[in-house]
Amino acid sequence: MSLPILPTTIVGSYSMPGWLERLKTEYFARRIRRQDLEEAYDVVAKAAIKDQEVAGLDIVTDGEAQRDNMVDYFVERMAGVEIDRTSKKYYYDFYTSTVNAKLPVAPLGLVGDFKLLSAFTDRATKICITGPHHLAKKIGNKFYKSEGEFAAELAQVLNPELKALAAAGAQYIQIDEPSYSGFPEDLPWAIEALNIMTEGVDAKLALHICYGNRYGKPSWEGSYEYLFPEITKAKVQQLTLEFARRGGQDLNLFKKDAHPFELGVGVIDVKTPEIETPEMVAGHIRKALEVMPAERLFVLPDCGCFHLQREIAFAKLQAMVEGAKMVRKELGK
Repeated sequence: MSLPILPTTIVGSYSMPGWLERLKTEYFARRIRRQDLEEAYDVVAKAAIKDQEVAGLDIVTDGEAQRDNMVDYFVERMAGVEIDRTSKKYYYDFYTSTVNAKLPVAPLGLVGDFKLLSAFTDRATKICITGPHHLAKKIGNKFYKSEGEFAAELAQVLNPELKALAAAGAQYIQIDEPSYSGFPEDLPWAIEALNIMTEGVDAKLALHICYGNRYGKPSWEGSYEYLFPEITKAKVQQLTLEFARRGGQDLNLFKKDAHPFELGVGVIDVKTPEIETPEMVAGHIRKALEVMPAERLFVLPDCGCFHLQREIAFAKLQAMVEGAKMVRKELGK
């Protein structure tokens, strides 16, 4: 699907409605049926897709409302992971989950998510999967000799799922690894696991890295310097990174000759309810253009919009789209 210069998209998640938060928690208290929750997910996903279209995004997601957090949605679908179902009281909590034996390779069922998304939009689409490093940090490991070995095995499980998504028509798949910044010493084995996950996948692959977004707050601080040179070994086509909250800090690390990737540049700070103006967004994009040609730039928020109120998330996306249009006009595109 043809995209304009400086394509706009979201990182993955859209605003989580407060009523759905309460409904999810009611489900974990066993006061409503799973069918009721699934019907709510369907409604919210279609509304999120429509909001993204009306805001003017070039690439849309399903909004990820069915995901309580970045881990449990995948843990629930992984054969061989033991879950303590009593450990989760509030929807945003993490299950206590453990691997006690070798993980079997079995489908996770994400193709269904992609089919719903593609059926309800004519725009280009993106689907996101949490990567093996972050999952290895969140799932208890009582079988594998090291975190690196565990992550590599998780990657083996995830690889067929990516291939199935690509075969179903998913052209743009993003792998989310928010814990890289918290554990930079892991990067050598984390990138090895990432490359196992992406091996042979016929789609555009993006890698999202940030400083965390738990409850709308950063989990870590620092510099992206730790990514180099190891990140250049990653078998993906694009990096999507948090920049807006940090004022464009570290952009110079990503000069066009420093790496082979497209750059998804964060131009919206999702950790504040303050709504950016199109002019502010355009300023962020212009700064990114100083290090990367427009043909290799995508325009995104820093992280998911999960914690923002819907009207704020929508207004921020509108500003992002208008800011991108301003710069396209300046470029004569």
